[in-house]
Amino acid sequence: MTEDRRPARRRGVESNLRTAAVWAEVAELTTDRRTELGRPLRVLDLGGGTGGLAVPLAEQGHTVTVVDPSADALASLRRRSAESSASARISAVQGDADSLTDVLAPGSVDLVCCHGTLEVVDDPDSTLARIADVLAPGGYLSLVTAQRLAAVLARALAGRFDQAQHVLASEDGRWGDGDPMPRRFDQGDVVARLGRAGFTVESIHGVRVFSDLVPGALLDSESDRAEILALEQASVGDAERSVLSHLGTQLHALARRD
Repeated sequence: MTEDRRPARRRGVESNLRTAAVWAEVAELTTDRRTELGRPLRVLDLGGGTGGLAVPLAEQGHTVTVVDPSADALASLRRRSAESSASARISAVQGDADSLTDVLAPGSVDLVCCHGTLEVVDDPDSTLARIADVLAPGGYLSLVTAQRLAAVLARALAGRFDQAQHVLASEDGRWGDGDPMPRRFDQGDVVARLGRAGFTVESIHGVRVFSDLVPGALLDSESDRAEILALEQASVGDAERSVLSHLGTQLHALARRD
């Protein structure tokens, strides 16, 4: 067995197919903002769970507060944090968007990461408003949420054409009562919601356009993984190809607090 075909070790956020594209943008943003502000950032990771994003951000030197309703997830975060050299810069708080101002002062945060959370909260607009409350003017939100059209394609490829039609037509982007996802969004909907909450969207596009469609058996080498990551980046690299980003399983938006 060559080195290229050996079973992969546990990958970090920068090389995991599910997180690499988003992390690249978040890392670039935090680097630029740190240079502008002349200090590390104060980060809120809302729904940050087990710390997959919080720990790498803290290892960059930033101070991260993770707010999550799950005690089990926060226990995992504490274990992961304890294994890191940056544990002193990570705080874990059990709560949700409604309790943010009990944890953080208004305008006290430079960056909020809300990844995989907006689709499961009771009121997305209220959650975005609470995020805006704790962000400093000019602060940023990194928002990752489920996207509708990818589910349409996935249901159709599975031969569930009735479910594909329901995802396409339903207000919440679900394929039925058995759908485990509470809601999915379209890009225009996300832009409108962010605007109402006082944000200006600086970039928005789909991620995991190909990696969630390609069978894992075809991605068993590091070169395969590198190539599909390059393909993901190329698929949203210019306006002519941006139509592909609507097929990403997730949507990533970077928005600035007005």
